[in-house]
Amino acid sequence: MSGTQEIRLAVVGAGSWGTTVAALACVNTPTLLWARRSELAEQINTARSNSDYLSEFELPQELRATSSLDEAVSTADVLVMAVPSHGFREVAAEAARYIRPWVPVVSLSKGLERSTLKRMTEVAADEMPGHPVAVLTGPNLAKEVIAGQPAASVVAIDDDTIGGELQRIFSRPTMRIYTNPDVVGCEVAGVVKNVIAIASGMAEGMGFGDNTRATLITRGLAEITRLGVAMGGDPVTFAGLAGMGDLIATCSSRQSRNNSVGLALGQGRSIDEIVGSMNMVAEGVKSSPSVLDLARRYGVVMPITEQVVAVCHEGRTARDALLELMQRDRKSELDR
Repeated sequence: MSGTQEIRLAVVGAGSWGTTVAALACVNTPTLLWARRSELAEQINTARSNSDYLSEFELPQELRATSSLDEAVSTADVLVMAVPSHGFREVAAEAARYIRPWVPVVSLSKGLERSTLKRMTEVAADEMPGHPVAVLTGPNLAKEVIAGQPAASVVAIDDDTIGGELQRIFSRPTMRIYTNPDVVGCEVAGVVKNVIAIASGMAEGMGFGDNTRATLITRGLAEITRLGVAMGGDPVTFAGLAGMGDLIATCSSRQSRNNSVGLALGQGRSIDEIVGSMNMVAEGVKSSPSVLDLARRYGVVMPITEQVVAVCHEGRTARDALLELMQRDRKSELDR
């Protein structure tokens, strides 16, 4: 990968973050956004709008969209996968029919595959073997990024040349991109922070304030780090943008779907009612049992995650979950 304008980018998935990343990149390099529905692709091309997810924002003139996966993928020099984890393998398998050899794949998805507990880079490697795989992750709330508010993100890949070119493609005056070779750590952090954000939202929904949120963020970061390091991640990653940065943003913002789910749970609504009312996926609900299964596989204790699973999938109330956390045995903060 070299040069400037000749790198052609395909972004597969026109949700809020996929559309935002495509809008960032299209100013730097030719970008084609794949939308599953032809009506949405047409709306992006003609009205410069994505009314499903980003209705208040005008999209750049440079951005093009298509509902043909063949058209999007077959000419791409970089393939960005912006589909939720539960549909990731199916779309990756179809994209594999069209992708040219050695084209790098970038995952934006922050979830785990339920049946295999695999990270999305592992799923991409399964379906598109021989392709370098990267992760773009960080404290990136789509509406703030597309509005041009200053932000930063991490592109994680163990190839410096590809990482540097991806850094260029996604950088904008208001978006600072860092590189990191730790794919595992960055990806695990992105997955688990969604689970912790549900817990943070539950506490807010129950009427608790900043002390409680700060406690959950800090102890949540300890859980993320324990699991990530056990899986081979670099401890330093979890103090960075992919770890602490993303965790703070997701646990503190009403724009976070996972935090919003937790807020409603804390207010006493049922998980089925909450999920049924959303037009976007809250990855933490789906991934929390998988995170807990991974923790058990690696012998890692994750009490906050345990309680989120209990509330989201086993009928426990938010209040009982918090009580369970507060009554755990006393221990050192440095215990692993």
